[in-house]
Amino acid sequence: MLVSNWRAIIKHAWSVRLMVLALFFIILEPIYTFVAATWVSRNLYIQLAMSAITGLLAVAAIVARIFVQQKVSGELNGKPPAEG
Repeated sequence: MLVSNWRAIIKHAWSVRLMVLALFFIILEPIYTFVAATWVSRNLYIQLAMSAITGLLAVAAIVARIFVQQKVSGELNGKPPAEG
């Protein structure tokens, strides 16, 4: 069951934005590995950096999920957020 304001969450939640960015790096990593293996020598530091960035983005998304975001969470007094 979806939450009532799922459209607002997708548009405004930083956790969603960070997870999309992490997904981009997850998709980019095997592409880079293929290109590096085909045309240039593999660089371990670039692979480590991409893995670290992906992990940091995932952690940042978890942290962003627990913080109140006014456009998504609404007022702190229990009122539901307005559909945006």
